[in-house]
Amino acid sequence: MHASQTLEPQQDCRSCTLRRQSLFCNLTPEAAHDFEAIKSSSMYPGGSVLFIERDPFRGVYLLCTGKIKLTISSRQGKTLILQLVRPGEVLGLMAAISGTPYEATAETMEPCQLAFIRSEDFSRFVHKYPEVYKSMLRQTSSQYFGACQQIRNIALSASSRQKLARLLLEWSADGKETSEGTRISVPLTHEQIAECVGSTRETVTRILSDFKNRHLVALRGTTIVIPDRSALAAIGGE
Repeated sequence: MHASQTLEPQQDCRSCTLRRQSLFCNLTPEAAHDFEAIKSSSMYPGGSVLFIERDPFRGVYLLCTGKIKLTISSRQGKTLILQLVRPGEVLGLMAAISGTPYEATAETMEPCQLAFIRSEDFSRFVHKYPEVYKSMLRQTSSQYFGACQQIRNIALSASSRQKLARLLLEWSADGKETSEGTRISVPLTHEQIAECVGSTRETVTRILSDFKNRHLVALRGTTIVIPDRSALAAIGGE
């Protein structure tokens, strides 16, 4: 894990222009002051590994900007992406609550700004501010639900085609409705998409091409447009 020394992070969360509803954003003035005293902000280049599955818990990370993937791996070396972490989300909450090692591997997908809070400081902070602890439980529950949904889509889908259709539908829930259909940003390679559905890059490329030819999706760089969600849902078995 290496923080970049060439990029300057936003140091004070209270003056951040990217503030949103999050565990550590929009705190009370007193809590925000205490949080500033215990966090350490750094920039990380893409491809940085923050922690590895089963590493001892050291602390939590608040993602301020960028994208991070959480993955698990089998003994055979097969990798599955459990979650794509967005700005405002916190990594390591499950380990913080349970006192167990990190449950997944966290790797930056592009340059990211993160705030790190050591385990001891984090424990004192959430016990001092019960409202933060409650928010932590809500986010952990949401992350757990998302991971269960991801596993359910893979385990209960009959084919890679069905898995990919369900994944696109899941992503479309956060998409933008346009006159062409639902527009979603997918800043992933075909290899990374394959890791989301437990498939191979070649299979994902072939299925996306078929979806395009059947006018189920329109592919435009890192943007995918879904003209008719119901048609894609029929393939996903929903």
